Amino acid sequence: MTKDEEITRNLTLIEYYKQQLESIDMQLQYLQSTLADYQRAKMTVEELHGASENSDLLIPVGGGTFVNASLKSSSNVLIGVGAGVVIEKTIDEAVLKLEERMKRIQENLEKMVSLGQKIQSDAEELSNRTQHMMQEAQR
Repeated sequence: MTKDEEITRNLTLIEYYKQQLESIDMQLQYLQSTLADYQRAKMTVEELHGASENSDLLIPVGGGTFVNASLKSSSNVLIGVGAGVVIEKTIDEAVLKLEERMKRIQENLEKMVSLGQKIQSDAEELSNRTQHMMQEAQR
């Protein structure tokens, strides 16, 4: 492979790395948003511990929006398990389930950050090597 071909290949690979980093950034934003959603859900469910039955509540539904509600039972909540299916859990069980999900999301966030750092490092190294090659070719 000639130097020009290698430079062209490296520039293409650098562009590919850039696209990967953009994709990782989007995934990180999604994971952070999902984590925040679970944190709000956990706080809301935990607040039910102190609520008495038949009390009036403001339930957050997202986007700074709340719904007035009356609590019929403060012992159980419904929690989604996937595919539109929900099951009834005690408040403590629901909190544990939400914490498990938050832990998995946090682990995925850490993996994505690590992967992004590796790709960024590889891209910078390849960019520096390519710049050096281009300078040599100009001499």
